[in-house]
Amino acid sequence: MKIEYAKVSALGDRQDNQDRAAVVVAEDAAIMLVFDGMGGHADGAAAAEVGMNTVQNLFTSADLPLFDPQGFLYMALSRAHDEVVKLGADHAVDFRPRATCAICLLQEGGTWWAHIGDSRIYQMRQGEVVTRSRDHSHVEVLIQEGAITEEEALDHPMRNFVECCIGGDAPVPDMSITRKMGLEVGDVLLACSDGLWSGMNDKEIAEISTRKTMSLAENLKALSMKALTMNAPYSDNTTGTALLWLGD
Repeated sequence: MKIEYAKVSALGDRQDNQDRAAVVVAEDAAIMLVFDGMGGHADGAAAAEVGMNTVQNLFTSADLPLFDPQGFLYMALSRAHDEVVKLGADHAVDFRPRATCAICLLQEGGTWWAHIGDSRIYQMRQGEVVTRSRDHSHVEVLIQEGAITEEEALDHPMRNFVECCIGGDAPVPDMSITRKMGLEVGDVLLACSDGLWSGMNDKEIAEISTRKTMSLAENLKALSMKALTMNAPYSDNTTGTALLWLGD
């Protein structure tokens, strides 16, 4: 694979950073990981750390390319959920560690996505968002039902309420897993926490794929700085991983 990739994670206007992110690249596959610890619950940072490490370790120990990418993603997130549930065994259910997450797998000229909650994945091409993941949130339901627009969702009072996450209750949460989606040379993939996409529309997000004179790392940093500025003085942890597809 011919790729360029980058990672950024900023504290924002918070006391600690509960986001975790990684890009793991092997000869025949790569995976982008973003886990966002839920700050209203105990040990959000630990939930993000354990969840990410679980998926990362499963990927690095697997035979690549993966024979069943969708099956792997379901298994990996289920295992991550179980491990985070264990962290909260001694907590009351309402205070157990939790996290949202977004995983983007690349192999054999395509990409598969999995996410839980409102951590997102975007695919961009020639300065436009081709597609993005749809949040597991009440606000996303309102958008899909036509009750509010994408623009109205940006400052909706319930925009930060998610309907599922890893950790907390023992049953495996709802998750969204895509089938294989094709990639074209020049496509940019972005996996990020809500601190990065919050307050920005698709056009602003897609700026990461339009600046020809800057590297992908510089573009991602610029996007992060814009998010921090737009959301100040209440900006969240702002984390993202980006990958530029240059072909097989």
